Amino acid sequence: MLTFEQKISILESFPELERKDVSLGRINFHYENSAYDKKTVVHHLHPNGNGYVYAGLLPEYKTDAKGLVNIRDFAAEELETIVQASIRSLSGQNRPEPEAAEYTSVSSTAGQTSVWTDSEGHTLKLMQEDDMWYIYTGESIEMVFEARDEAEEYLREEGFSLS
Repeated sequence: MLTFEQKISILESFPELERKDVSLGRINFHYENSAYDKKTVVHHLHPNGNGYVYAGLLPEYKTDAKGLVNIRDFAAEELETIVQASIRSLSGQNRPEPEAAEYTSVSSTAGQTSVWTDSEGHTLKLMQEDDMWYIYTGESIEMVFEARDEAEEYLREEGFSLS
């Protein structure tokens, strides 16, 4: 396992990341040029070595509900690989480019789409693309899930219902 200092050294070697010190000695690293609202690549790196990398747009990684992967036991090469992949995904390089009509239709060639609304009138779209379920706020991705039932459960927990 890498030490906290070794992880910091690796993360600071990425010139596109900006270090943000947060509470309790934890550190975040942001990618300010993100094509999405999501900018945090490394979340809550702690002096004990625990921390997370955002991989919500990377189907090859098993993530938690927030799209994060725990990096506590990562080796140097593993950490570099996942951080590079996270930056690349947030840059929009791997972003599927749906046609504008896909955002407004109930079904599309990419898969199924449903519109969810909360009590305040906010809407989110749940869309299947490449065997994944994406929740969109406008054209920005809010969350990504492997299964439709997981995505729908998240939407219900956030106070949304199927329109």
